[in-house]
Amino acid sequence: MKVKTTAALTLAATMISIPAFAEQLWSDFSLSYLNGSDYEVGDPDRQVVTVEHASGHNWGDTFFFMDRLKSDNGDTETYFELAPRLSLGYLTDSNLSFGPVKDVYLAGTWESGEGFDNYLTGVGVSLDVPGFQYFNANIYHVSNDTTDDNEQLTLTWGLPFNLGSAELLYDGFIDWSTSGSNLETEMNFTSQLKWNVGKVMGTKSPVYVGLEYAYWNNKFGIDGVDERNPALLVKWHF
Repeated sequence: MKVKTTAALTLAATMISIPAFAEQLWSDFSLSYLNGSDYEVGDPDRQVVTVEHASGHNWGDTFFFMDRLKSDNGDTETYFELAPRLSLGYLTDSNLSFGPVKDVYLAGTWESGEGFDNYLTGVGVSLDVPGFQYFNANIYHVSNDTTDDNEQLTLTWGLPFNLGSAELLYDGFIDWSTSGSNLETEMNFTSQLKWNVGKVMGTKSPVYVGLEYAYWNNKFGIDGVDERNPALLVKWHF
C-alpha cells in the first residue's frame, strides 16, 4: 500500500468506527441509463448504466455510484466512486454553522476504474442556498495512481423547480483540478435536466427522463481533449 493513501485509509477507518446505532436521516437509491455519441478517449458512442446510493446520517453523509459503460465497438468498462463525509459538528458535539454554512466535514473519495485507484482527502461544507435541495463544496488533495498528485475543488447541487404541474430537477457537479508535470488543469461540468414522469405515471418514487450534458476540458488531464457530450437519460429512484 502506498504511503500517500494513509490519510484516505485513516478517514475510512474513522467512518467504520462510528457506532452502528448512529441515526440515518435519509437515503436514496437510483438506477439510470445514458446513451451518448460524443464521448472522448475511446469509442464516441456509449451506453452507460449507473447505480447510485446516497444517505445522510447524524454523523455525516455518503455517496456511491458505479458506472458500467459499453461502447458500440464492444469495449466495456466499470468505474465507481465512494465519497463519505464526516461531520466535524458531530465529532465535536458543537454547532459549526455560520452564514450560509450548515456544517463542516472531513471529506474523502475513493475513485476506482480499469487499472487505477485514486484517493482524495480534504474538507467540505454543506451550504444553505435558497431554492436548492442541496449545495455542497469540497476541497481535496488527490493521490493519483498513474499521474502526479494534485488538488481538486468539487461542487455538487440539486435544484428542484416546477413548470406548471411538471416537476423538474436540475442537478450535477463541477470538478476543477490543478495541473502537474504529466497532466493539465482539468474542468468537468456535468449536469442533468430531468422531468419527473413518475408523477404522471402515478409511481410512488420519481422516474425521470431528460438530458445529461458533459462539458469537460482536458479530460483525464490530457491536453486539448475537450468533451462536449449530450446524452439521453432515464433515471428511476427506488
